[in-house]
Amino acid sequence: MGLLRNYKLIFVLFFGISQIAYSQAIPGAYQTKSYLPILQGKQVALVVNHTSMIGNTHLADSLLSLGIQVKRIFAPEHGFRGTADAGAHIDNEVDSKTGLALVSLYGKHKKPTPEDLQGIDVVIFDIQDVGTRFYTYSSTLLYVQEACAENKVKLLVLDRPNPNGHYVDGPVLDPTKFASFVGLTAIPIVHGLTMGEYAKMLNGEGWLANKVTCDLQVIPVATYTHKSVVHVSIAPSPNLPNDQSIGLYPSLCLFEPTIVSVGRGTNTQFQVIGTPNPAAGEYRFTPIPLPGAMDPPLKGQLCYGKDLRTVSTRKLGFSLSYLIEMFEKTGRKESFFTSPSFFDKLAGTDSLRLALLAGKSEQEIRAAWKPALDAYKEMRKRYLIYQD
Repeated sequence: MGLLRNYKLIFVLFFGISQIAYSQAIPGAYQTKSYLPILQGKQVALVVNHTSMIGNTHLADSLLSLGIQVKRIFAPEHGFRGTADAGAHIDNEVDSKTGLALVSLYGKHKKPTPEDLQGIDVVIFDIQDVGTRFYTYSSTLLYVQEACAENKVKLLVLDRPNPNGHYVDGPVLDPTKFASFVGLTAIPIVHGLTMGEYAKMLNGEGWLANKVTCDLQVIPVATYTHKSVVHVSIAPSPNLPNDQSIGLYPSLCLFEPTIVSVGRGTNTQFQVIGTPNPAAGEYRFTPIPLPGAMDPPLKGQLCYGKDLRTVSTRKLGFSLSYLIEMFEKTGRKESFFTSPSFFDKLAGTDSLRLALLAGKSEQEIRAAWKPALDAYKEMRKRYLIYQD
C-alpha cells in the first residue's frame, strides 16, 4: 500500500496531473517538471498556506521529498494552516512536520526584510486567491514581489485559477487616498486576474516601491481560460467554506464595516446577510463563536435578513443590490456604517458611501465609476496569460 502511495506521488510530481484538480484546470504547482530545474541547487523560500497542495500533498513536503533546499516558509493572513481568524495576530513559529521556520507576513511584518531573504535564491508564491481586491493575499504578493526586487531574489509564481476570474467589475481604488492592506493598487474590486497576471501587472505598471522590477517567472495554469468554471476544493480561508461563498464574497464583503452580519459565526458564512432589525428580512440566524470566527459581529444576537445560498453567483456577478436594500431597510442613516473609513478602504473610494447616503440608485453609482473601470479593462489586456 505504501509503495502505491509513493508511486502516485511520483506520478503527480513529475507529470503534473492529479485526480484532484480545479475542474479541468491544472494549477502551476502540479507542473513540477516546468519548475524543478529552476530550483535545483538553489536556496528556496515559500509563500504558502493550506491551499498550496499538489493533490493530497503540500508543496513544501513535495519539494523537500525531491531534495529541494527549502529554507523558510512565509505565512500570510490566516496562517500556514489557514485556521486563524480574519485579522488575527499570527506569530512566527516552527512547522512541527518539517522543522522549517515559519515567518508571518501579517500584522506589523507584512513585507519580508533583507534578513528574511538573506541567502535565499528563489521565492515561490503559491496561494489560492479568490479574485477580489480586498482579499489580502494579493497585497501579500505585492510586498513579497517588492522585497524580492529590492534584494535581487527571483520570484516564481505557481499560478492557480481565479474562481471569480470570468468578469471585471466595481470601483477602481484611488491609491493616493485609500491604499491599505485590503487594497494597494488602482484595480477594481473584481479585478479578473490570476496572481500570476497580477504579478506581471505590478512589474509592468511600475507599482512596486520606487518602480523597482522583480525577476519574475510564472508557471501558468494548464487548460484554463477566464471563462472556465472553477471549483475550489480547499476553502481558501475559514469564512469562505465553499464555491457559493466565494462567488458572493465580492458583493458581501462591503457589509463588514456595517451593522449587517455576513454570517460569520454560523455555518453559512458569506451566504447570508442579516441584522437585529426585523425589517431587514424574514430569514433568521444568530452568530455564535466558531473556529475562524471566535468573536463574530453581532455575537448572540438574533439577526433578520436574507438567505443567499441558492443565488446563481455566476449570473449575479458583483452586485450592489443587497447593500442598497439593507441600507434602505435599516433606515438609510450614517449609523449603518460602523467604520466609514474602513468601508471606504474596501470600496477603494468614498464615493460609494456618499452615494448611498445621497439615495442614488445602483445605475447612477455604476455610471460614476465606469470611466475608470473601462480604462482598467484596457490596461488589463496587456498582462493576460489566459484568454477571456
